[in-house]
Amino acid sequence: MAASNGLEGVLLGMGNPLLDISAVVDEAFLAKYDVKLNNAILAEDKHLPMYDELSSKGNVEYIAGGATQNSIRVAQWMLQTPGATSYMGCIGKDKYGEEMKSAAKAAGVTAHYYEDEAAPTGTCAVCVVGGERSLIANLSAANCYKSEHLKKPENWALVEKAKYIYIAGFFLTVSPESIQLVAEHAAASNKVFLMNLSAPFICEFFRDAQEKVLPYADYIFGNETEARIFSKVRGWETENVEEIALKISQLPLASGKQKRIAVITQGADPVVVAEDGKVKTFPVILLPKEKLVDTNGAGDAFVGGFLSQLVQGKSIEDCVKAGCYAANVIIQQSGCTYPEKPDFN
Repeated sequence: MAASNGLEGVLLGMGNPLLDISAVVDEAFLAKYDVKLNNAILAEDKHLPMYDELSSKGNVEYIAGGATQNSIRVAQWMLQTPGATSYMGCIGKDKYGEEMKSAAKAAGVTAHYYEDEAAPTGTCAVCVVGGERSLIANLSAANCYKSEHLKKPENWALVEKAKYIYIAGFFLTVSPESIQLVAEHAAASNKVFLMNLSAPFICEFFRDAQEKVLPYADYIFGNETEARIFSKVRGWETENVEEIALKISQLPLASGKQKRIAVITQGADPVVVAEDGKVKTFPVILLPKEKLVDTNGAGDAFVGGFLSQLVQGKSIEDCVKAGCYAANVIIQQSGCTYPEKPDFN
């Protein structure tokens, strides 16, 4: 079913598709695997037994995840227009891969996965303690994405069709070459390219790859923790999120790019938006503590909601409102899931 309102294929995401294995755990579980609350890290050998242990829990849930895929699914849900969004990333040829394909299809996303013969589909352990979440990603197949897949005519067609292209910073660890290709295409074709800082470790340890692509980004998203690390790594000597957002918005631009907007979320505190040398803040929708299920996917959902309005040419204020609405819905659900229809106007 194609989109009839001019939105077909308008938004493309590329990233690391991961099947979330989500369960409520206790502090002792985190301590056992040396995991900090509210962190997002890549799995090391010491974390590997965690996936089976989570899977054996009675309350375990499997959700098609990965930061970019979450944002694309939420944008798709908000738009309610089948085929408005598309997505690329690498999965394995296994049962988790099949789960991923059926989840994308059910969500109405046009997914062109690269299927790796050797590696299993990537997973992300989502450990929820008191509504807060810690993410431990075992990329596996997600780590195997190749730009050759992107260059195939049927896949590059998705890039050609899209007017907005969103990629989370996590993909910098996998295929910077693919990001560069679409970033340069966006600059040359007057399209909107959007990036996310994604995690403190990306800002710290993948700075070179990040520096190379950020000049192409018309929008840069992040949360307050990532923004502060981004500032620290660059020696900006400020922890003030508004100042940092302003500095991010004023970083050098690639040729063909006019300006940049930085959007920084701060949990329950106002969203900070910097553009044209000015900073605005927007309040979020506050949620009573007893209604919070878990924060997993809140940031991704914010971006998805934001994108759903941006691709329709709405104002920044409307985009932020939709982002806050989507994040508010997601934190009342387990993982990055949502009711059948959005109630946003």
